[in-house]
Amino acid sequence: MNELELKKIANRVRQGIIEGVYSAKSGHPGGSLSAADIYTYLYFEEMNVDPKDPRKADRDRFVLSKGHTAPGYYATLAERGFFPVEDLKTLRHVGSYLQGHPDRKHIPGVDMSSGSLGQGISAAVGMALAAKIDGDAYRTYTLLGDGEIQEGQVWEAAMFAGAKKLDNLVVIVDNNNLQIDGEVSEVNTPYPITDKFAAFNFHVVEADAHDFNSLKAAFDEAKATKGMPTAIIAKSVKGKGVSFMENKAGWHGKAPNDAEYEQAMEELKKAGEALCQN
Repeated sequence: MNELELKKIANRVRQGIIEGVYSAKSGHPGGSLSAADIYTYLYFEEMNVDPKDPRKADRDRFVLSKGHTAPGYYATLAERGFFPVEDLKTLRHVGSYLQGHPDRKHIPGVDMSSGSLGQGISAAVGMALAAKIDGDAYRTYTLLGDGEIQEGQVWEAAMFAGAKKLDNLVVIVDNNNLQIDGEVSEVNTPYPITDKFAAFNFHVVEADAHDFNSLKAAFDEAKATKGMPTAIIAKSVKGKGVSFMENKAGWHGKAPNDAEYEQAMEELKKAGEALCQN
């Protein structure tokens, strides 16, 4: 798939994020928008998955460790055909299968339920190890937030992955430098992130989270790396694509009101129309 097509899909994913969070009157738009291009690249270019057979044995696995950004994950799964796009409007509603955090028992395409921050990477490491033990070829991907890596469990999992040389594991850090309390660098700095993962025996790649060519180069490098897991530190903009949400910590976990919804959707639709003219 070419870069333009990926951009169009990512734009629709962003519209799905806003639609879902607005309909729910709650949720986490900021980190969902910053990861929208990452989600798009994974599900439309990188990963071996089949919406018609979500549990096929040889599929690549994905674990959303920063589970609160489920609106972005759901919007991507819907665009990929795992369930109807219209269902995004039921996000967090009573009786909806689209809960505030992903639930593998009820949502097609979800490989692992997400809970407390820091737990997802441990599950991903277990999946990667299982593939090694069983001699399976599937790869495992997990997406973390940069605030999330303040959790100690992340580094226990990283230590194990490096020690076991899990070269079928790719850890992606959505590095937008904002968390619920403000700038990551001021709340409890994890920097330099690259050096920390390298110290745990990871091959480390830096990428632009909003540039599909940069993402392609990073994931290609990960596939070519043998004998150690890869960490992709993806530099991103929180709230990317919606002007008044960009680089604003306040949009970490807040739904837009009616006027903000209209403005966000107008901006995204205009951006989508511009892409269609190219």
